[in-house]
Amino acid sequence: MQDINNKKDKQNVFPSIRLITRIDGWWVYAFVIALMAAVPITVVLNSLFSPTEGIWDHLIAHVLPELLLNTFWLVTGVTTGTLMLGVSLAWLTAVCVFPGSRIFAWALLLPLSMPSYVLAFVFLGLFNFTGPLQTALRNWLGAGNVYFPDISSTGGVITVMSLALYPYVYLLARNAFMTQGSRALEAAGSLGHGKVSGFFRVALPMARPWIAAGVLLVIMEALADFGAVSIFNYNTFTTAIYKAWFGFFSLSAAAQLSSILIIIVFVILLVEQRTRSDIKFTRSGRESAATPKIKLHGWLKWGSFGFAFSVLSAAFIVPVIQLSIWALQVYKIEFNYRYLEFIAHSLLLGIIGAVTVCLFALILSYAKRHHPDGIVSFFTRIATLGYAMPGTVLAVGVFIPVAYLDNILVDLMNTLITTELSSILKGTVPVLIFAYLIRFMAAGFGSIDSAMHRITRSIDEASRLTGLSGLKMLSGIHLPILKNGVITAAIIVFIDIMKEMPITLMMRPFGWDTLAVKIFELTSEGEWTRASLPALTLVLAGIVPVILLSRKGEK
Repeated sequence: MQDINNKKDKQNVFPSIRLITRIDGWWVYAFVIALMAAVPITVVLNSLFSPTEGIWDHLIAHVLPELLLNTFWLVTGVTTGTLMLGVSLAWLTAVCVFPGSRIFAWALLLPLSMPSYVLAFVFLGLFNFTGPLQTALRNWLGAGNVYFPDISSTGGVITVMSLALYPYVYLLARNAFMTQGSRALEAAGSLGHGKVSGFFRVALPMARPWIAAGVLLVIMEALADFGAVSIFNYNTFTTAIYKAWFGFFSLSAAAQLSSILIIIVFVILLVEQRTRSDIKFTRSGRESAATPKIKLHGWLKWGSFGFAFSVLSAAFIVPVIQLSIWALQVYKIEFNYRYLEFIAHSLLLGIIGAVTVCLFALILSYAKRHHPDGIVSFFTRIATLGYAMPGTVLAVGVFIPVAYLDNILVDLMNTLITTELSSILKGTVPVLIFAYLIRFMAAGFGSIDSAMHRITRSIDEASRLTGLSGLKMLSGIHLPILKNGVITAAIIVFIDIMKEMPITLMMRPFGWDTLAVKIFELTSEGEWTRASLPALTLVLAGIVPVILLSRKGEK
């Protein structure tokens, strides 16, 4: 039996702090990593309590009402859309049998490889007034006989982001339904419920913790999105932060907006944790995933197939086909030395960032293993909090202290050498990698720490008997066992960095354009066709971690 009660859950959220008997190197490493993650958050929140004169008045009068309203509709719409798509598809593929259900089980995760900003410009290129679909309809039916909803609207951006983000809910909800199998419906049937009533009364409430976790990820992604909303010209906090910094050259205004957004994120996290702490979940030790599935017949069978195929087509198949058509049209023009530079920059940043994140995540996980106490667990939570921060907010939080330190170093160096320096740290690769480290620490830590938990304490004891301890034990005993977890973490972080747009756009060195930055520049000018080649490259690269994720989910 496995019970998750209020007391245990609250201890997981706010770990108790017990007396530390010793402070060694691993404890210090965990503290330093947590401190690095805490600095950007503290800097952004500090701007809330030290506002620049006149900025708050301007924001409240002219900016905040629209941003809050747009953010509300975006989060509400995307949450609703992903819930409807993710839960229904998860139930069909986990519990039911229909044509293609085994293929759809993993194929419906493929949209995870499609960045939301790529899906956004593909939809605009296909479905706007001058796009091929509306043009063909007007030629066929006549200009006055065609009505097509405006894709460049609130409904359009919600639709695109729902298609891009539903796999988060689908993956977790499917895992929940697979553990239930058809026995949940059998139990509901014994209580007098039909299949529909049993789903809503029994199966769905039992899957609530998993679904809530998926919804939280969707909300975080919707709040953090910059590329898709900027392509749709849909003003949210992320686009406003970028415009304040690079459009109006007001870092103070960007910091004020960032402080509001990070408070919204923290409030959502606290509400989710409070809601989860009130849930009790119990399941038997025997898994029921292998129980017989429900075979659908007649219109239910083909209706399920049509629904799953339509979602997969809209979210992945059609966009990939359209990107391929556009890429073939511009391949000879766009594939040149400059494009190879974009690929090289993306690969280089991805490799350096993945290695850095995995190294720090390994140190943090090992420190947690050495000190399974409240304080190191607290350090771990702080160190992995950056994943909940939108990229634009993190860029502001990193840039402000770096700029302050940079000014001190420049003044110092100018007194020591005759050459006048204007900058030392700002706009450099190490600072960009540091921002990646804070943003994606959670992605690397999760996989590595999961693998670390599989190493029993008896292995450590046996290693000490042979004279191995500390770094020697880590490199000689633990690393070979952790290999698969480290590789998985590296691949996931690598692809995340390849697709990352706002941090790279706002903090990259001069001339260090990447595939994601090039997509932003081209789509800002409406050059959908030219943006297809770097977009298709990112999609193909993103398929690798999706396949790994699908295999892990099946296991």
